[in-house]
Amino acid sequence: MIDISTLRALVAVDQHGSVVAASEAMGYSPSAVSQQIKKLEKQAGVAVLERNGRGVLLTERGVALAGYGRRILGELEELQATLLADPEKPSGTLRLVAFSTACRGLVGPMLGRIATTDSELEVSVLAEDPREAIQRVATGEAELAVVHNWNSVPLVIPENMAHEDLCLDQADVLLNVSHPLAARTAVERLDLLDETWVSTPAGAICNEALLQIFAGLGRVPDIRVYDPDFSTHIAMVEQSVAVALVPRLGRPPLPAGVVAVPVVNPVQQRAVGIVYRKTMAASPNIRHTVRLLREVAAAEELPAVPTDSH
Repeated sequence: MIDISTLRALVAVDQHGSVVAASEAMGYSPSAVSQQIKKLEKQAGVAVLERNGRGVLLTERGVALAGYGRRILGELEELQATLLADPEKPSGTLRLVAFSTACRGLVGPMLGRIATTDSELEVSVLAEDPREAIQRVATGEAELAVVHNWNSVPLVIPENMAHEDLCLDQADVLLNVSHPLAARTAVERLDLLDETWVSTPAGAICNEALLQIFAGLGRVPDIRVYDPDFSTHIAMVEQSVAVALVPRLGRPPLPAGVVAVPVVNPVQQRAVGIVYRKTMAASPNIRHTVRLLREVAAAEELPAVPTDSH
């Protein structure tokens, strides 16, 4: 008889690429994961891992067992999330991953709503960009993620995950009040060709969205400062160091020396959504949290995502 815990260890190694990475994701020591793998090999009567330099690879039998393991663990997760859970009483823990501005603008208020009810649900939150958040949910390190999808930078959703639209968020260009464009009601990308920018780090989705504004114009934005915190961007604009493209969701109040001007043709928008594994679709914890997030979005008067946006 194969122990389910040994299959979970093999699936983790397959997902994360090494015993060490799998142990970190599972919260165990590498030796404990290795012991589970050896136990599985003894139970199955076949080798499931082989050495590859300093790392490991799954054998042909290991790949097959990992495939079975994913299906079995998915069915077990679905069983625990639905038939064994009280649909009227969310309880236990839920691990949520969200991008930083969503943590401020959506998740924080959602946690406040949970705190004012008699819910027995405990939510832990980790702030990460959408790509990393999706990976954590896909591999079972979290149950739910709040992600964003820029109209110019599509976000790939794995097949084992479901996606629901939550709301629409718009980004403005932030300018110092002394800037020649500060009195405009809107600007187009041609107006911004010669500006100096502050941006999120290279490779971040918001950085890619900024680069996409100038796609096809034969120019790239002149980015002088890279920082992951939009509060820093606002400070740089206030000091006339640069201009910045900053979303409205979770944006702190702007100081008197900074104005926000919409960008048009095209409007800079991102669709905010929720992702979870399909096996958790009927989970009372997921449904309860999603409902509260929708209530927060409605209370903040955030526009809905158009049905033809996908």
